[in-house]
Amino acid sequence: MLHTQRSFSGSCVAPHHLAASAGRDILKQGGNAIEAMVAAAATIAVVYPHMNALGGDGFWLIHEPGKAPVAIDACGPAAGLANADFYAGGTQIPERGPKAALTMGGTVSGWQEALTVAADWGKSLPLTTLLADAIGHAQKGVAVSKSQETLTAKHLERLSQSPGFSEALLVDGQVPREGDRLRQPRLAATLERLATAGLDDFYRGELAQSMAADLEALGSPLRLKDFQDYRAQRVTPLEVSLADATLYNLPAPTQGVASLMILAIYERIQAAEPNGFDHLHGLIEATKRAFMLRDQYVTDPARVPSSLQGLLSDERIAAEAAQIDASKALPWPHEPAPGDTIWMGTVDSEGRAVSFIQSIYWEFGSGVVLPESGVLWQNRGISFSLDPEALRGLAPGRKPFHTLNPALARFNDGRTMVYGTMGGEGQPQTQAAVFSRYAFHHMPLQQAVTAPRWLLGRTWGEASMNLKLEDRFDAKLVAALKAAGHDVEMLDEPFSDTMGHAGGIVHHPGGLIESAHDPRSNGGAASV
Repeated sequence: MLHTQRSFSGSCVAPHHLAASAGRDILKQGGNAIEAMVAAAATIAVVYPHMNALGGDGFWLIHEPGKAPVAIDACGPAAGLANADFYAGGTQIPERGPKAALTMGGTVSGWQEALTVAADWGKSLPLTTLLADAIGHAQKGVAVSKSQETLTAKHLERLSQSPGFSEALLVDGQVPREGDRLRQPRLAATLERLATAGLDDFYRGELAQSMAADLEALGSPLRLKDFQDYRAQRVTPLEVSLADATLYNLPAPTQGVASLMILAIYERIQAAEPNGFDHLHGLIEATKRAFMLRDQYVTDPARVPSSLQGLLSDERIAAEAAQIDASKALPWPHEPAPGDTIWMGTVDSEGRAVSFIQSIYWEFGSGVVLPESGVLWQNRGISFSLDPEALRGLAPGRKPFHTLNPALARFNDGRTMVYGTMGGEGQPQTQAAVFSRYAFHHMPLQQAVTAPRWLLGRTWGEASMNLKLEDRFDAKLVAALKAAGHDVEMLDEPFSDTMGHAGGIVHHPGGLIESAHDPRSNGGAASV
């Protein structure tokens, strides 16, 4: 049984232990929470390629005591050539291959913008230090995880058709087995270039020229101008006030509003005890209300039809809560949104905290690995519709819908909590499970993460849209959910990847830092 880790000098939580260690080691060297996160982000892009890469997107929530939270949108928009004419003859954007690589990779610019925030916090560590672990793992090789082996085998037929995938991410032409050494020398050279030339080289330097040329030659609509025009943006986070805390999340194009709505609705109908029928049914029904509104409103930030902050008003939350039947399930499903990513958190000794998400969308993204740089590119743009009248219709410069949404809570008693997960549709649901157990029902942080979880709808690697439960739930609870009208599917695993890889860190006003990671992942909580 895992137990909540406790320390006073800092912590990093990640779904791969090498990323958590990279962040912790930066904290040991006197680095701050943002610098630790950049180190972890670069490392996990090397050691967890099935979940994220340098060619993906990122989102940040940054807490500094006494100041308003800072949010960074590092989501890349659609290429200037990405329009209906480019995809003429098809009814949808291809899911893999060069034409699926149609949006800019924003995450490296997000690192750069976050480090600009951190520059006000004192002396900075050099990029050569922040990227050292990532470079070393790419050069010397990393032990392949079980999830990477499983997902490579599952999608090999499609992924092997994407340029560069087999050369970069197979071992001797075969699916890498758990424990095999995976070396990525071209990616190591790219990281070294970033460490010496600076992160801006990814967009406006020699590296940008290399990647743009490779993408164009392979058949992607991305061009050098798309790189040169891109910069991550600071944005105003969404927030909702509960009785004991204020919760923050990212605005459009993310589903952050859904994560906040679920918890705000549940607070009004919350159960007396955790993990029983009232707890699960309440959160599941709150999820349905939130998802229906999310799908009506969330799109490119410039095209959102109504204020997302307005959806979080007391009046709207009360109205949604009033629609929930305490004993009967609302008929479901709706059209789900898949997605893959990683969530990571850091807290330093000064109480500064980061909640961070980095993603390439589906497993291995587009599958395209660029020949010169070794960068794997995302397929986030496949969430666009080729219907020009659709809410999420494709057009140059538009940002795609994102399941990504890192979460932050500031409690009235002085605690700060960063928490999150990967898992597409499952992200808001797992956030709700972890936060409600910890904050509403007072479970220890690690138990809140470890306890059995559920998923309504589709997540990474799954096509069905019913209510999935891990097999550790009590049989009487399962029967009660079925009797209420929930379409229940029992998973034959006590700890299922389907439920995502969650984590959380809580900083207490006295300086104590509590950390928890998910036993469903290859990760860890690395404390100083």
